[in-house]
Amino acid sequence: MVTGAQCRGGGFSMLELVMALAIAAVLAAYAVPAYVAYAARGHRIDAVIALHRAAQYLGGYPLTAGQTRALPPGFDRAPGHGRAVYRLELVPGGDRNGGYEIRAIPADDGPMRDDACGTFVLDGLGVRLNRATGGEAAYSEACWSGRAA
Repeated sequence: MVTGAQCRGGGFSMLELVMALAIAAVLAAYAVPAYVAYAARGHRIDAVIALHRAAQYLGGYPLTAGQTRALPPGFDRAPGHGRAVYRLELVPGGDRNGGYEIRAIPADDGPMRDDACGTFVLDGLGVRLNRATGGEAAYSEACWSGRAA
């Protein structure tokens, strides 16, 4: 005759399973927001790098008064490969902004569309700004360094 102690297999009890799921849920509650913040920081840094790269390109081919030009493929998006998170736009300007302004605009269907940093702006004089959805412009060191919340 087989007793209960001899019949017990190597499986998990219900209590052990519930405890393992609870631990996994707590870990996920901390890990997922941290990963999202880490990914957003990477996207912001990609936008800043793309803006400076486009500015270097324009430095080699300066705009003359009244001239318009589009950024070439590879310079018109961030990141340069894969799915575009930001699209770069070149806006001609005048003497007050060094002749141009480059904007890194979050993609409408991308992960940064509702980001607090909004649109990144770099002009021909090296002035850096952020334009939020409302349109106000201000420089944010946290956004440009990737540390914004």
